[in-house]
Amino acid sequence: MVVRAEDGTLFVEDNEDALDSHESAFSSIAIAGLGLIGASLAAALQAAYPSVEILGIDTDEATRLGAKEKGWVAEACAPEDPRFEDFMRNQCDLIVLATPVAAVDDYFERLASWDYRGLITDTISTKAHVLASAETLLPYPENYIPGHPMAGSEQNGIAGAREDLFQGSNWILCPDERTAPEHFQQLHELITGMDARVVSLHREDHDKAVAIVSHVPHIVASSLMALASRHADDSLSLMRLAAGGFKDSTRIAAGSPQLWCGIAFDNAQALSGGLREMQAIIGSYADALETGNRAELTEQLAQAAEARRALPAAWVPSTDNLLEVRIPMRNRTGVVAEVTTIASSVGCNIQSIDIDHITEGNAVLSLILTDEGDIGKLSIQLIAAGFSVSFSPILVKENAHV
Repeated sequence: MVVRAEDGTLFVEDNEDALDSHESAFSSIAIAGLGLIGASLAAALQAAYPSVEILGIDTDEATRLGAKEKGWVAEACAPEDPRFEDFMRNQCDLIVLATPVAAVDDYFERLASWDYRGLITDTISTKAHVLASAETLLPYPENYIPGHPMAGSEQNGIAGAREDLFQGSNWILCPDERTAPEHFQQLHELITGMDARVVSLHREDHDKAVAIVSHVPHIVASSLMALASRHADDSLSLMRLAAGGFKDSTRIAAGSPQLWCGIAFDNAQALSGGLREMQAIIGSYADALETGNRAELTEQLAQAAEARRALPAAWVPSTDNLLEVRIPMRNRTGVVAEVTTIASSVGCNIQSIDIDHITEGNAVLSLILTDEGDIGKLSIQLIAAGFSVSFSPILVKENAHV
């Protein structure tokens, strides 16, 4: 845990109890949709923040009972249940929409009719419709921060939910110039408290980005299974030859066809563009083989191998190499969206965020970075964006556990 001493010095406290304890800025959270993601979120929040009261909302009675029986929610109700309205009007600090896109408008209309003024986020994998609806239906759209955990499973519904689903995964947040720094800070802390990593993206870039890294891979995995199935004989001997690589590459193809069909059409333009590009790449491999161009094929394979090796390893940041970045904020709107997006673009992971209010109009944004990413590029890009920046390493407090 990063601690600030009385003299302002930051250090890492090596204390297991401190590392295991979390405090949330939210005392009451509603989760709409208790499928794989929503139920896993409820379980993760219950594990990380036992004092937070969680209300689960779902249209399926068996799902509601299951979430309550597992202890993942304090209460569970249907959307039309009066308890939902009472919770939102009188105590809810944050609502997370973990529903299909088709259900978003109904929830936004309910929140608007109840004059809900708390924070809103979601876990929906496409944003175009949700963003448009937020602007049209919500009376306080500035309180909506789009979100998307990059985690999942080939299993569906609450039966596949687990509390560790988000550990080590990337969780996209899309703040904009209207996002209050405190709101982003609170949501960031909530997510990192579940051992996930926050990645900031511009809202308009989200759907294109996830098409390439999530939606196209799912269709490709389905295509691989379709290819293998076409060539499998009645005894499925070909399938017995499938080694670990094939199984790993096609695991996600077992996901819900109905769910993924909905996702595909919600992001049809970006997905179809990615598939056409993928089609051309595969075609270039085929062309090299057909023309006997070994040098070309070797170069293509080498480029892919180099890109794959460049992917970061499992997230195990070193607490000996944490770095504080301090950025003065002088009446500039959108500072959090700008800074966090720049940090994400150069691969830097923000472990925690703090806002030191100096005067009514001035504050200092303090970011604690792990030992990931390109700090040099971060500095250059922040300065180019007009920010004053200072960097300082964080000290490790010796014998803090004694």
